[in-house]
Amino acid sequence: MEKQRRSLGEAFWALDRVLGGQQPPTRLQQWVARHPVGAGLCMAVPFTLLFWLMAEEGEPGPFLFAVLCGLPIALVFGLTAFLERLRQRRLRRLGIWDGS
Repeated sequence: MEKQRRSLGEAFWALDRVLGGQQPPTRLQQWVARHPVGAGLCMAVPFTLLFWLMAEEGEPGPFLFAVLCGLPIALVFGLTAFLERLRQRRLRRLGIWDGS
């Protein structure tokens, strides 16, 4: 079981290297990693407003509908930002990037 887990981990990091996961982060990626909640809100607020404008007026609670549609967007982008923070931490640990 341990060998299988290790080989899966090695396969993941090999795929990550092929897709450019060991490249130094851009300025935008650095900002997103420093502010995961802000990044999630920056993406969720426009979508929430869009869902609010698209909701029919006769529908009960259009604002609640918009918030319930915008919340998963905020969670997905916030989680992605957190994972970017972990990637940058790994780059520093491996000595690929100095953190500046």
